[in-house]
Amino acid sequence: MRRGMLSDLFVGVVSKRLTLVETITPESNQHEFQGTRPLRHLFGDEDRRQIATRFLYISGEQEAFSEDGFMSWSNVRKGKPRAAEYHLYYSTNAVTEMMQPGDHLFLALQLDGAMLAIVTSSATIQNQLFWLFGLEEQEEFAFTYQEIGEGSAELDFAARYILEELGIEPEEPEADQIDALIERFGMAFPTTAVFSELARSSLPHMSAQDDPDRALISWLEREEQMFRRLERRIVAERIGGGFQSPDGADVDGFLSFSLSVQNRRKSRAGQALEHHLGAIFTAHAIQHTRGAETENKNKPDFLFPGQAEYRDPSFPASRLTMLGAKSTLKDRWRQVLSEAERIEAKHLLTLEPGISENQTTEMQAKNLQLVLPRSLHATFRAPQQAWLMDLDEFLAVVKFRQDA
Repeated sequence: MRRGMLSDLFVGVVSKRLTLVETITPESNQHEFQGTRPLRHLFGDEDRRQIATRFLYISGEQEAFSEDGFMSWSNVRKGKPRAAEYHLYYSTNAVTEMMQPGDHLFLALQLDGAMLAIVTSSATIQNQLFWLFGLEEQEEFAFTYQEIGEGSAELDFAARYILEELGIEPEEPEADQIDALIERFGMAFPTTAVFSELARSSLPHMSAQDDPDRALISWLEREEQMFRRLERRIVAERIGGGFQSPDGADVDGFLSFSLSVQNRRKSRAGQALEHHLGAIFTAHAIQHTRGAETENKNKPDFLFPGQAEYRDPSFPASRLTMLGAKSTLKDRWRQVLSEAERIEAKHLLTLEPGISENQTTEMQAKNLQLVLPRSLHATFRAPQQAWLMDLDEFLAVVKFRQDA
C-alpha cells in the first residue's frame, strides 16, 4: 500500500529561530527576513510577489490558530550595479503579531507554489517538525534549508499525525476499499466499539499476539481511514443542505456543527485507542479492567489485574499495574500521576511523536514510564529512545507481575 510521500505535498523547507528584529515589536517593525542563501534555495532568484501563505501558530498547551496572508520575495537591488540583495516580506496578521524572539519558524513551500509559515514556541512541536522535514536543529539564529525530493519520508502514522496538527489531510490510500467497508453505515456514525471491531476484522493478517506494536498502529490507521471517509460523506451532505434560519444564514448553527465535528474527532481517537488496547490485552490473556475506580473517584484507563485486586489491601502492590492511554499528550500527562496511589511506578501509552526531552526527563523524575508503539520511537532523540518502552515490552512487564 502506497501511503504517499512528503514530496507529494512540499518542495522544500527552511527553518530558523527568530531574532528580535524579525518580529513585530515596538523595537522592530520591519516585517521581513534577510534573503540568505537557504532562502534563495527555497525561492530562487526571480522576484515573487504576493505569495499566498497560510500562517499557523502552534503552542504546546492550546489549539493552533491560523490566518491567510502573503509573502513577497524580491531583489531590492534589481537593475542596480551592486550585488543582489534579497528580502522576504511578510504580511501583518494575528500569527506574525504573536511571534517572539526565540520562537521557531518553519517556511514550507508547497507543490502549488503556496507557502505554509509555522511559528511555534513548543519544543515538542519543533522536534516533530525537525523529524518530519528531515532538518537538523540549528543552535545559531540562522536559516537552514532542506529540499524535499523523491526520497523524502513516507506519510506513515507519525507523519500523518504531525500533518494533522498542521491542518493538512493527505489523500487517503485505498479509498475504494474503505468505501466498501463503510457502506453499511449509510449516513450515520456507528459506535466507536463497532468501528474499532470493523477495523480489526478488516485486517485479518495483523496478529496482536505476534506483533502488538504493529497491530495497534495498523488498526488505528485503518479506523482513521474509515472514519475520515464516512465523516467526509456526512459533512458534505450537511453542508450541501445549507445553514439557514428564518432570519437568514444560521451562523450559530454552522459554528455548532463545526465544533461537533472537531469534538467527535478528538473523543473518537481516544476511545479507538482504548478499544484496540483492550483487544490486545485480551489476545494476550492479560487480566485487566478498563475505567476501574481508585481513590477519590479517579479512573485510570486500564488497571491490571483489576479493581477487586486493587481494593484488596492484602494483594501485593508490586503485582499491580496501571496504564494511562492518551492519543495526544500536550501537558495532560500529569493527570495520570494521581490516578492510582497504590502503584508507585506508573505507565502511560501515547501516540504523540517527538515529545521534548524536558518533558520526558520530568516524567522519569515523577516515576512515569512512557510507552509508545515501536515505530514512533524514531521520532525521539537518541538519549530518549533508550528509555522509551514499546507495547511488547509493556505486555512482558504485566505478564511477569500477574504470573508472580
